[in-house]
Amino acid sequence: MPPNSKTSAGTRKRASSPLKNTYLLAYNALSAALWAGVLYKTVTIGANEVISAGKNGWFTSGEPPLSALQKGLGSGKVYDELEEYTRLTQSLAGLEVLHSILGIVRAPLLTTLMQVASRFLLVHLIATPYAFPSTTRLSPAYSTMLLAWSFTEVVRYSYFVFNLSGIGVPRLWTWLRYNTFLVLYPLGVASECWLVYSAIPAASKKNEYYGYALWAVLAVYVPGFYVLFTHMLNQRGRVMREGRKA
Repeated sequence: MPPNSKTSAGTRKRASSPLKNTYLLAYNALSAALWAGVLYKTVTIGANEVISAGKNGWFTSGEPPLSALQKGLGSGKVYDELEEYTRLTQSLAGLEVLHSILGIVRAPLLTTLMQVASRFLLVHLIATPYAFPSTTRLSPAYSTMLLAWSFTEVVRYSYFVFNLSGIGVPRLWTWLRYNTFLVLYPLGVASECWLVYSAIPAASKKNEYYGYALWAVLAVYVPGFYVLFTHMLNQRGRVMREGRKA
């Protein structure tokens, strides 16, 4: 479908196989809906907790707004409401590695594997109640991580839904997909690193080598961030150039 005033220049043609197209459309629509649930609850619960902390903080005792933000996002309510839901939602993304291996989508295997592996680490080995909930539940970083993840994924999966449906991707969605990561990706990575770092003392108590392993994970985050961020910057540059030519 050629680009028009409401459609991005980077929109791809629908998949050649009707079966594959239907499967990917269903997968992306489901994923977008699940992550929209994470985003909605993170924003509403987080906002309510921050407002509540503000009423008991800077409104009454003159505490700085940043203190209320920290207390609100670290109240534990976001974790209590969303930990299991987010863990299950993120687990579904494991299929994306399989999609890349089987050639169902043209996504680079390395970058897909890196992204999925880092998130699996957080939801299955760090934030889960069976791992280190004591260092995760009351950390504002858990809320900021979910905010970065969920907004990014709602935009990404709905972008694919627009594309696969054949109606074309709205220009606004193209702009969101290729610009919001400039803020959200560093926010998400910083939040992930803080949660991993915070879990190291508790991990070392369980097993000395477990703590060493988490230090190694943090070391990998630096080159991993560079690889993924430059990959996204390259994608952004290509799409923006195509948009200017349209």
